Amino acid sequence: MTQKNVEMVLGRLITDGELRRRFRRDPAAAVEELAASGIELNPVERRALAEIDPRVLEKMVSALSPRLQRVSFHPMADEPEGRSA
Repeated sequence: MTQKNVEMVLGRLITDGELRRRFRRDPAAAVEELAASGIELNPVERRALAEIDPRVLEKMVSALSPRLQRVSFHPMADEPEGRSA
């Protein structure tokens, strides 16, 4: 069951731009937010997920079809911090 939850978190981080934005700002808080929403994660999993390099997530996102990503209504929500159009 735990592996399924880790996979669920990874999937959410890759497909949900708003969650990814929060993760870039504070990875541990974003992971705790998911745990508080009912996704069971043990302390080791929480720590490991919070240590994921956000740049790696962005690489995964760029390889994923936009049709599989959650639409974000937040302007430039998927833009890395400090980057402007």
